[in-house]
Amino acid sequence: MLTELVAYARENSPYYKELYAGLPPVPELADLPIVDHATYWAANSLHDNTLLTGEVTDGMVFKTGGTTSAPRVSVYTRAEWRDMVTTFATGLPAAGVRSGDRVANLFYAGELYSSFIFTLNLLQEAAVDTVQLPIAGSAPADFSVRAMKEFAATVVAAPPTSLCQLAQHVLDTVGLLPAVRVVLFSGESFYGDQRALLAAAFPNAVVRSIGYASVDGGALGAPVADSTDSRVHRAFGPSRILEIVDPETGAAVTAAGVAGRVVVTDLSRRLQPVIRYPVGDLAEWVDRDAGVFRLLGRSDEGARVGPVTVYLDDLRDVVEQVVGAVSGMQVVLRRVDAKDQLVVRVVTAEGIDARAIGARLDQVRPMFADHVRRGLIQPLAVEAVRTGDLVTNPRTGKLIRLVDERG
Repeated sequence: MLTELVAYARENSPYYKELYAGLPPVPELADLPIVDHATYWAANSLHDNTLLTGEVTDGMVFKTGGTTSAPRVSVYTRAEWRDMVTTFATGLPAAGVRSGDRVANLFYAGELYSSFIFTLNLLQEAAVDTVQLPIAGSAPADFSVRAMKEFAATVVAAPPTSLCQLAQHVLDTVGLLPAVRVVLFSGESFYGDQRALLAAAFPNAVVRSIGYASVDGGALGAPVADSTDSRVHRAFGPSRILEIVDPETGAAVTAAGVAGRVVVTDLSRRLQPVIRYPVGDLAEWVDRDAGVFRLLGRSDEGARVGPVTVYLDDLRDVVEQVVGAVSGMQVVLRRVDAKDQLVVRVVTAEGIDARAIGARLDQVRPMFADHVRRGLIQPLAVEAVRTGDLVTNPRTGKLIRLVDERG
């Protein structure tokens, strides 16, 4: 299947044709270069696209980040989307979903976002029969709690920050929802400081990952039923090839417990090929032979702040538009008062106008500003630092563009 996919991409995608120009006719997986995000997304433009292998004539178009002037979108044919949700649905029993469950879907809907539609579709394709409560994350908290209570929801699915807001509203109004037995999260990491709040509102529930996926990378991993660590997932195969590679050399990591970048090849997608694509996360193998791995946080492609992704290249553009040329910049992710915070550390000879940087980010990434207003994430923080204050790789001395301090 890999040979067929590579040949198809070479023939029909100008981007992959150029990328693979120097490779043998039938390359092995390790021969293929890891995709560079900057060139990949430059090719995947809304106009004069050189990444896609054909016209978009059916299926789905989703936003996967970017700025207002340069949005990033992923496209799926109808068959590709069905394959993705069907594959992902195989992990629902391991997540704790049972036949007869009444599932409150509180993921985001509309504005080209995928999570609500994705969850709705995968529940339709699941081997277990469920009753769907399509509430959506935009519904007022009073309505969400009332609907869950009236229909005796047994499962609630949403991003962790939304789950925490819901849990607080439950505590402030009805006290608790004892019928909920499974809380499913996705779209961002789940942290220990969120557990007590969810346990108080949903005292009979276990908190589980619904699975590991991204709009651009597709279906990546299913939860592992016997694991108490919600970061642990099992790779979907054989239609997906998940690799963990050394961040510096790109060489495959084979030993357990060694951190590396997650790289995926989706053998089922032809319209927008995903071949050795870095999905933006770090992970380590738990059992490589069984395809079991543990997520460790973000790599340096993009910062995930709550449910909002801010790509580092976009963020540097924002800083330089306000400050001018900078001699060094580093992005840090922190937990402050049980919320994610995006911190930009800038080395520059000029003064730093933190307010202007924040205002510019709000203009080009409105979703970030919206989530700050809603109290889901902390406002942007900007720090003026010296070059020696930036965190570097102790082995190579290279700058670490993204430092995730959230644990």
